[in-house]
Amino acid sequence: MKPRILLPFLPLLLVPLGRSSAQQIADPKQVQLAAYAHFKALTPAELNQLLWKAQSGDAEAQFWAGNIFAEGRAPKNLEEGARWLLKSAEQGYAPAQRVYGLMLKVTNPSAGERWMLRAAEQGDTEAQFWLGVAYEQNWFRSVDIQEAIKWYQKAAEGGDPDAQVELGQKYEDGEGVEQDYKVAADWFRKAAEHVPDLGGAGQGRNRLGRLYMQGLGVPQDYAQAYFWLSLSGQKGNAPEAKEHLTTAQIREVERLINQWNEQHVLRPDVAAALQIMETNSR
Repeated sequence: MKPRILLPFLPLLLVPLGRSSAQQIADPKQVQLAAYAHFKALTPAELNQLLWKAQSGDAEAQFWAGNIFAEGRAPKNLEEGARWLLKSAEQGYAPAQRVYGLMLKVTNPSAGERWMLRAAEQGDTEAQFWLGVAYEQNWFRSVDIQEAIKWYQKAAEGGDPDAQVELGQKYEDGEGVEQDYKVAADWFRKAAEHVPDLGGAGQGRNRLGRLYMQGLGVPQDYAQAYFWLSLSGQKGNAPEAKEHLTTAQIREVERLINQWNEQHVLRPDVAAALQIMETNSR
């Protein structure tokens, strides 16, 4: 599998703050981004209150305290950040178990695997996805494609678009599973429908568009191909699909693209989080 989708430590920052956020936003990636925006906007007084809660033993606060030190909201101290993450992980808080496991994947792979498994077994889809990556890319000193597929499947069923793309690709390639283009198309479509596009959604749109171009697992449909490829952010094949369409068909597809974009406008807090991420990555 080629490296892509998310930066290795992005999950450190993208974890829901609580159930209320999840209930307000349908897409889990938007939940994560809204949490990130909230975290970045905490005032010094709120940061102090959070640290007080962490010192009082609150597992979620301990997790965020780990983020505060690891990201530098307080004086940056990775060792102190890891200490708080471990405290939270030991209380069974799945996001902390996942992040602490990711931090250990190079220095102590066996311990990293144990912590990530604990998070994954609690249903943490990010942990399940990264376990799939780990078993495919030999993080834990062995490659196990079947184990990778197992965790991709769990994460994909839990709604993770990155896992949905990986699982779809396995079915398209027939790697570790019986080749099935229809199943591949179904998983790519699930990924494609996610908003915002943090990598997995765009990959899903691109790959679904390519299947429509070739008529693999779906009817050959150049209009559908042009639609999904245009939305993918990787428009290299979109002109090829467009060449097969009449002027009227092109106008109709572009109307549907505009309609899609209008119907998938991001909430202000999610858009703000994306802007913060883009600024920090420069």
